Amino acid sequence: MSGPPPSKVFVITGPSGVGKGSLISLLRHRIPELELSTSATTRKPRTGEQQGVDYHFLDEREFLDRVERGEFLEHAAYSGNHYGTLRSEVEGRVEAGHPVVLEIEVQGARQVAASMPEAVQIFIAPPELSTLKLRLEGRGTDSPDAIARRLEVAEEELAARDEFHHQVVNDELERALDELEAIVRSKLSESR
Repeated sequence: MSGPPPSKVFVITGPSGVGKGSLISLLRHRIPELELSTSATTRKPRTGEQQGVDYHFLDEREFLDRVERGEFLEHAAYSGNHYGTLRSEVEGRVEAGHPVVLEIEVQGARQVAASMPEAVQIFIAPPELSTLKLRLEGRGTDSPDAIARRLEVAEEELAARDEFHHQVVNDELERALDELEAIVRSKLSESR
């Protein structure tokens, strides 16, 4: 067989509020060998969050220095803070034989596609924009202005959905989870 080995890196992206986190959590129960990459951020830890578990919490100077040294697979500024995926976080797990899931925004997914084209890119879409608005409002974590900004970004991100290898519409959680699981299991079986 020629060419690079199939990837064990799965990039799951889509607009804020589409249910990426819920789908990934359930997917990891069904496929326990999947490891979730821990992102780095400059935001302050929230109550109960642990360093190295929920995020790698870095101050802005260290984060930007690591960007300069090329240590990130992807990074972005969002709501006044920096977020990113450390290259070592992903490569170390893959080298140890573990498949890795990255839960990232569209901008970051594009960066990963450029630097790691073998990564499997999966776009999670809402059935329609109004569904996303209801989910964001239902969270109760954002102001109406913040929700409006997230919806503007979501419209731009939805326009980019065809850039990704696979699309899963999260219209019904179990059905979307079954589809996501089938994609991941298919790609994992190729790498065995």
